[in-house]
Amino acid sequence: MKYYFATSNPGKFSEVKEKFEEAWLELEQLNEELTEIQSDSIEEIALNSAREAYEKLGKPVFVEDAGIFISSLKDFPGPYSKHSFYTIGLEGVLKLLESAEDRSARFQAVIAYRDSAKEKVFKGVCRGSIAHEARGRGGFGFDPIFLPEGSDKTFGEDVKAKSSLSHRALAAEQLINWLKQNG
Repeated sequence: MKYYFATSNPGKFSEVKEKFEEAWLELEQLNEELTEIQSDSIEEIALNSAREAYEKLGKPVFVEDAGIFISSLKDFPGPYSKHSFYTIGLEGVLKLLESAEDRSARFQAVIAYRDSAKEKVFKGVCRGSIAHEARGRGGFGFDPIFLPEGSDKTFGEDVKAKSSLSHRALAAEQLINWLKQNG
């Protein structure tokens, strides 16, 4: 059976496709612009997009929404990460944290799956902290400033570690395990 990942982000698709290939599952990208509702809940955003994608495609499809949640900023930018990245960028986030002692953060991902009979949500969390400067050219988004727990390298410096530790990888592995049992 072929599954569809509705995303216009090539980095996200590449990360998830690698997990699907390891599990011997077929994945195709649905490069469709979907409505991204404004909500404080990444679960609500992902579910809404999955429902819309299924209506358009009529085949098993999933979407992923993610955000970086910075403790000292009261979990900002959270579900507004994409907008924050394109407006204030890495430099803006680092500036907001200049005098912060607590640099703890977490990446959260939600994958929402939808087919004709089922709707399911999978969540992945990767804990870490925000570096004092951007490091590395790998990955995308906030990867160059995120240090996963137990590492002195950002996801931007160690893309290989990201593929196994990331919030998206964890959510994708849950989806894959569920698909193997219920697909």
